[in-house]
Parts: sequence; C-alpha cells; structure tokens
Amino acid sequence: MLRLLPMTDRDKDTEILALRHRITVLERQLGKDKIHFSPSDRAFVAALLHRLPLHVLRQLRLLVRPDTVLRWHRNLVARRHAASCQPKRPGRPRTVRSIRTLVLRLAKENPNWGYRRLHGELLVLGVPAAAGAAARTTTTAARTRAAVARAVAARASRRRPGRSRVTYPSFE
Repeated sequence: MLRLLPMTDRDKDTEILALRHRITVLERQLGKDKIHFSPSDRAFVAALLHRLPLHVLRQLRLLVRPDTVLRWHRNLVARRHAASCQPKRPGRPRTVRSIRTLVLRLAKENPNWGYRRLHGELLVLGVPAAAGAAARTTTTAARTRAAVARAVAARASRRRPGRSRVTYPSFE
C-alpha cells in the first residue's frame, strides 16, 4: 500500500487496467471451476471492500460476487465479536470467595453440620448460595486438609524413620 503513494494517477490507472486484464485471463483459464480463497485472503478482501456501496461493488471486476464479499465481512465481524465476548473461563462461574470463606467458617465452628444444614444457615443469613456450593466447598476443603496431612506424614517418616509419632498442622 505504501508503494502507491509516490505513484501518479496515470501509473495507478495503468496498474489497475493490468490487474483487471489478469483477472480476465485467470477467469478464462478457470472456466467453471471455483476459486478457493484462504481465510486471510477473505478477511483482506472483505476489509478492503466493505465500505463501498453495493452498486459500486457490482460494477467492480471481482473474482467473486459482491454478495460474497459482504458475507465474508459479516462473518469476519461476527467472529471478532464472538471472540471478544467469550468468557474467560468456560463453564459455570465459581462461588464467590466471601461465600466460600463463610461456609468454611460455619463448617469449622459446627463440625457436626452437613452441607444441607450449612445451606439452610446460609439462607437464614440471607446469603444466596446453592446447596451444591456448600457441598463442594466443604469437600474440597476436606480433601485439601487430607492431602496436606498425608504430605506432612510422609515428610516426617522420611526424616525420622524410627519415630512413628506425627504432628499435624492445625487450620485455624
């Protein structure tokens, strides 16, 4: 594109005529066969020509129909919009951190409560959370505590093989 700046209008017109003639020759050689454009070619042609009115597009000598160019541009805009509107993480959003900490605190203060009782208490407090959120939070925390306890026990057994007594960390 930058090489067109120093050219005169006459030179540009000559180049345009030469390019049109190339298109005519290529169309003649292809006959009934279709031309296959790569996605980058489609994007370039669509971005270049989409601002032209339809009656001007119909007068241009193109390898494809003007409606095809407009369809390519619509698809280009749709893909760009779809890519920008995609959520950062697929799937259901995570439970809010404040609700998770509240569930863990209630579970720690009341170890005999199950997730249904925790969910009921959350509803009494006016916290909008599902029962599954309380269940997932408590089971995830229990798995984490068990994994940490196993790691501590393994580390202690490697350090002192003769000693069987292990102290576990407290989560307070």
